[in-house]
Amino acid sequence: MKKIIESPIKRKTVINSKNNTMGKIYKTFALTLSLMIGLSFTSCVQDDDFTIPKSLGNEENEALTSILENILAGTLSEVSISELKGMYQDNMPEFIDTDIVVKGYVSSSDQTGNFFKEIYLQDAPENPTAGIKIALNQVETYNQFNKGREVYIKLKGLYVGEERVGSEVIVIGGGTETDQFGTTVLRLTLNQIKANMFRSENTLELVPLTASFSDITKDHIGLFVKFEDVEFANDLEGLRYFDPIQDFDTQRTLQSCDGFDYSSFILETSSFASFKNELLPSDNGSISGVITKDFTGSVLLLALNTTDDVAFTNSRCTLLDINDFSPIFEEDFESMTANANVSGNGWTNYTEVGRFSWRVLTTTDSGNSGSKIASMGAFNSGNPSNIAWLISPGIDLDAQDLEFINFKSSNSFSDGSELELLISTDWDGNTATITTSTWTALPGIIVSDSEFFQNWVDSGAISLSSYSGTAYIAFKYIGGDNAANTIDGNFEIDNFKVLVSN
Repeated sequence: MKKIIESPIKRKTVINSKNNTMGKIYKTFALTLSLMIGLSFTSCVQDDDFTIPKSLGNEENEALTSILENILAGTLSEVSISELKGMYQDNMPEFIDTDIVVKGYVSSSDQTGNFFKEIYLQDAPENPTAGIKIALNQVETYNQFNKGREVYIKLKGLYVGEERVGSEVIVIGGGTETDQFGTTVLRLTLNQIKANMFRSENTLELVPLTASFSDITKDHIGLFVKFEDVEFANDLEGLRYFDPIQDFDTQRTLQSCDGFDYSSFILETSSFASFKNELLPSDNGSISGVITKDFTGSVLLLALNTTDDVAFTNSRCTLLDINDFSPIFEEDFESMTANANVSGNGWTNYTEVGRFSWRVLTTTDSGNSGSKIASMGAFNSGNPSNIAWLISPGIDLDAQDLEFINFKSSNSFSDGSELELLISTDWDGNTATITTSTWTALPGIIVSDSEFFQNWVDSGAISLSSYSGTAYIAFKYIGGDNAANTIDGNFEIDNFKVLVSN
């Protein structure tokens, strides 16, 4: 995203001719040169559409050939984007002093002005798993590093780090600087770009990675993704991609009908984008762009390469009416014995590793005071690993058209312990087969480590419509009582419901 306005400085060259003859010679030469440049320019440009060069030129061809030959010979090692990102540790940029190279495919384009002095690469043209940002002191990079272009970067002498410490946007840079906030990487200079970045002749079509809003994590940064069945928020009718009162970027909310409520994601548009004054489409459809973060590094965003990647041609979605649904199973744990293991009502309480299991406690949290809850934590268990399952009774998904689950979750002593929400349709109800059955993650909202421990977070309505047969819902706790006390936090569950259409 553009954060700095950089205006080109026009320089006037003054030639002092010694005499009129020399002046006439110079004028003739200058006119001829101008005509040559004009002819050359118009041969590459038509209606302001820069043609992407297919041939690389001898110098770039020779450099890329040398890279490929050295990889084959073993004198140069190729690392994956994921491996390269892993070199950045402890918020300190890593200086690359070995002969390694990384390959990627350009996922971003600055042709419309929505990206500025940055390029994103992903590790494959289809089904990518990792992306990375290159910060570089060059504009109009789409003429050279066009979307889908296969690019090799010689990393020796460069850095991998962040432009803003803690942003989780991993960047290849050309230098570093340190201030009171930490050490960050700087943009590659033009000379570093020329010496380290090489295109192949391959430009491949990128197949966007289809995802839902809830799927997106920091691991998707730099990837070209597609959201389907989405629309702009109801209160954005008649507005444009960019709000003219903003200085740099405008964030617009995308929404998707998710059962009884909307799920949402943010689209960000730069003040320099050529499409900034286009009206937001009012219908529903698909939108494709690059996953990035805002300037502060705190919010995951979608950034468009072009509005050609917006296809909103369907009618807007409609939320479900809660009055059309009723619970077929509810659990508030009030009938169970406090300070004892969770048992009864069809629940399976199973400890895979360690000795602590899910227990019934009475919470004093202001957000749910006095309620009995299911709680699991590994503090003082004495086991470096503690994995505990709490599995619901079976749900017959063939008995009705639509099913949703809903629950609330909270935490205590939040740290690196984890809680997974899983579903299985092949588990036979036997504890001996829990770990060998197929369990798939569900996209419900689980309380985050950063949430205040007194608060209780609603999971949202989690659809089970893509499953059939008898399903089991599992809460899987993963933690342990290690010496550093970093994975022993508590997770708590309450008010579990299975809702079906009337």
